[in-house]
Amino acid sequence: MRLSRFFLPILKENPKEAEIVSHRLMLRAGMIRQEAAGIYAWLPLGFRVLKKIEQIVREEQDRAGALELLMPTLQLADLWRESGRYDAYGPEMLRIADRHKRELLYGPTNEEMITEIFRAFVKSYRSLPLNLYHIQWKFRDEQRPRFGVMRGREFLMKDAYSFDIDEAAARRAYNRMFVAYLRTFARMGLKAIPMRAETGPIGGDLSHEFIVLAETGESGVYCDKDVLDLPIPADDVDYEGDLSPIIKQWTSVYAATEDVHDAARFETEVPADKRLHTRGIEVGQIFYFGTKYSDSMKALVAGPDGVDVPIHGGSYGVGVSRLAGAIIEACHDDAGIKWPEAVAPFRATILNLKQGDAAVDGACEKLYAELTAKGVDVLYDDTDQRAGAKFAGADLIGIPWQILVGPKGLAEGKVEVKRRADGSRENMSPADVVARLSG
Repeated sequence: MRLSRFFLPILKENPKEAEIVSHRLMLRAGMIRQEAAGIYAWLPLGFRVLKKIEQIVREEQDRAGALELLMPTLQLADLWRESGRYDAYGPEMLRIADRHKRELLYGPTNEEMITEIFRAFVKSYRSLPLNLYHIQWKFRDEQRPRFGVMRGREFLMKDAYSFDIDEAAARRAYNRMFVAYLRTFARMGLKAIPMRAETGPIGGDLSHEFIVLAETGESGVYCDKDVLDLPIPADDVDYEGDLSPIIKQWTSVYAATEDVHDAARFETEVPADKRLHTRGIEVGQIFYFGTKYSDSMKALVAGPDGVDVPIHGGSYGVGVSRLAGAIIEACHDDAGIKWPEAVAPFRATILNLKQGDAAVDGACEKLYAELTAKGVDVLYDDTDQRAGAKFAGADLIGIPWQILVGPKGLAEGKVEVKRRADGSRENMSPADVVARLSG
């Protein structure tokens, strides 16, 4: 992509309304634009990041055996009355009436709808286990939306819902999602710690929030520092095998949100030099809620003995749009964003340091063509801005690799390659750049 043809409305000044780093940088880098309180348009640069995050989430859900579908954003109020949550959910739910006076709501979550889909088609235990997920926009009418996409009203979320014949099978489904979440966030360059948490309006008695430690986080958390060094399950993890050793390893080390924190246990189990009390950003949460929805909504299947029994369920959410902000909170410096390669909008950017110089223009065009042909996402800054402005812009938007092409280096057959993550620089030939970035 040529920058001269790309829509990238960079802001030079820090927006006054932005209270935290991720909100400030997303606005300055031209990733998002606020359309109403807590509601954002995702501009091309931000949208590319959002799609990269979404794809990682999708790949790990598929790997764990979940099946993707897509449910609508609007839901019938009657479904929520069946479960008893329509009146209980509170003012965060956006309630709507259509022209036929039917009561609808803009879905904040989808337990009722997926249960209705399930009960319409699944009648026997032989169709279980089943885990269905979608990636869809949600709406919760936050009283005070703030922090940009970290606490907006409209947000993109992955919801998965498991259905099993009994508690033992449901807990195995829970374990599969637990492991899938560890892998998902690690692939994005994040250390997300599973912490015991309240179930809230979802219900049930078993839940873990996946928390990225950050002083700007909304949640107070307590944990043993040893949890930071636990290994992430490998690519070849067997989701059909026994995952309990992995779960035990992660849950035997103290980690809890402030809502369920046990001060006495914390002080007894965790040595003083390993106690960590800080704040964190929730990027995902998993729940086992047993027969909460199947009881109220009559979601029954015939068991092995032919008797109908309520299914055991779980739900598993990932804040896809929130993750863009969380990653920035974890990966930035004073100059701007430092995207991990897996979620970066482009892998590399070519900076033409003397636009109009025939040799420099030719070298940039050749690099751009060769990298693009190798499947490398490249943003080519072919604008006539001064070099200093190009450097500042590249650092702000955080592309992992910057290729600096100028007449002095080219005279020696070299270009300069800067790695945004650590600021390291290396001079190499254009051919070596192509080999490095396409390898």
